[in-house]
Amino acid sequence: MLKNIIGLLAGLLFGLGLLVSGMTDPVKVQGFLDVFGAWDISLALVMGGGLIIAFFGVRLAKRQQSSWIGTPIDMPSKTVINKKLLIGAMLFGIGWGMVGICPGPGIVLLGTGQWQAYVFIPAMIIGMLAYQWLEPKLG
Repeated sequence: MLKNIIGLLAGLLFGLGLLVSGMTDPVKVQGFLDVFGAWDISLALVMGGGLIIAFFGVRLAKRQQSSWIGTPIDMPSKTVINKKLLIGAMLFGIGWGMVGICPGPGIVLLGTGQWQAYVFIPAMIIGMLAYQWLEPKLG
């Protein structure tokens, strides 16, 4: 129960951070990607702040056997960059550049009632289902 409450609070805090920083605005995100036009550096600053916090958080987590609420910490162990990872990263980047939304902000947009979320989230789910269906066939 405590784990779920903390997860909910962390998700709400993340969503609030996305709203306050403007990262749920597709136009703002596309402005960041427009490096040869009206470039908006604010997304880089938000990412930089997140990377600094994550850097110290990961270092702390690696020294712990369990979280502060007693659940095990399971750190990723894969370090290999393979074809699937590169293709997935390219598809993510293309989609992000086209619409200016990624999964986290897309879910936050659902809560704000913006129409883009009602197109993006079903498209994301269809993409995930298509991957589940195709992945065994691609080997």
